[in-house]
Amino acid sequence: RGRNGQGKTSLLRLLAGLSTPDHGVVTWGGAALRDAGASFQRDLVFIAHANALKDDLTPFESLQFLVRMHGEEASRAVLEEALRRFGMHSRRDAPVRSLSQGQRRRVALARLFSSCSSSLWILDEPYDALDADATATLNDALSAHAAGGGLIVLTSHVPLILHPPAPLVL
Repeated sequence: RGRNGQGKTSLLRLLAGLSTPDHGVVTWGGAALRDAGASFQRDLVFIAHANALKDDLTPFESLQFLVRMHGEEASRAVLEEALRRFGMHSRRDAPVRSLSQGQRRRVALARLFSSCSSSLWILDEPYDALDADATATLNDALSAHAAGGGLIVLTSHVPLILHPPAPLVL
C-alpha cells in the first residue's frame, strides 16, 4: 500500500520481469528472471491496472485468449466457470466494449480461476472498480491461493480483509 506515484506499479513490473532494475537482480527459483524463461512465465499470472481486454472480443473470447497467451489451454467448461465465479457468465457473449469498468475488471480477474499451474499472482490494484460481491470473490480466491501455497504480491488502496491463512502483503 502507498500513495499514488510511490513506485508500487514499478515494483510489480520489476517482479513480473517487465522492467529491469537499475541495480541488482530479481530472481526466481535461484535464477535471474532474464534466465528463468518459460518456467517463470508458467508460474506467473500478472494482472496489471489495465485489464488487457480487447473491445471487439467477448468476455469468453478474452479469457480464452489470455489463457492461450500464457501457453495453456482451458476447456470451455473451465472458462465458463471462471466467468461464473466472478458473476460474468450471463455477459460471456457481449462485446467487452459494452461492459462497465467493474465488469471488465471481473473478466480480467476470472483469469485467476482459469489456470491451476501459476503459483505466483502479481496483481496491480485488483480491487479497483469492484463491488462488494466481486470483492468477496477476489478475497476468497486470494485466501484459497495462499492456503494452497501460492504466492501473491498486490497493490491496493483498500484495507485487505482475507480469510486465514492470509497472504503476506508487503
